[in-house]
Amino acid sequence: MRKTLLALGAVIGLLLATALPANAYEPVNIVHTERVQAGPYGLTVGFSTWPLRAMQSLDFTFIPDGGIGTKTGTLALHNPSAAAFQRPQPLARHPRKRDVWGLDIRALPTEGTWAFRFTINGPRGQGTGELKSLPVLAQPGPPMGLSWAISSLPLIGLVVLVVIAWRRTRGRLRGGGVPAAA
Repeated sequence: MRKTLLALGAVIGLLLATALPANAYEPVNIVHTERVQAGPYGLTVGFSTWPLRAMQSLDFTFIPDGGIGTKTGTLALHNPSAAAFQRPQPLARHPRKRDVWGLDIRALPTEGTWAFRFTINGPRGQGTGELKSLPVLAQPGPPMGLSWAISSLPLIGLVVLVVIAWRRTRGRLRGGGVPAAA
């Protein structure tokens, strides 16, 4: 009984020691910033990776001068392969940096020259501004098709292994297999 309680206490201790939420996420590290003037509001746009590359996840932060307290805003992205800006989306607090607006682990899908359009509503009225000519380089690493082909090789090997094992044991299960060695 004593060993069981000791083991149970050790398991509970390990669960509590490894379940600390404070260290679950790393902080947002901003390595490059750009300034945008959206009407009467200044806005600092921060990037966690620079230079930007297509299909590479990164964090964006949008920090209006004076904070986000009494302000709301929207963001519209312009993809170089599209004719117009995408539908505006509301600016929300960054999940890991709660005092600013932001996008968490977002990837821009294509390379080219992107543009961000901001509309901010606040005590001094509404203001619109654009971050133009944001260069996004080609996707890092091999092409997506080649990456998927290489990453699927272990799955194909596993399927082949299961089929071979199934075919070898199928006959034995019906009684037509080789008898066990004596």
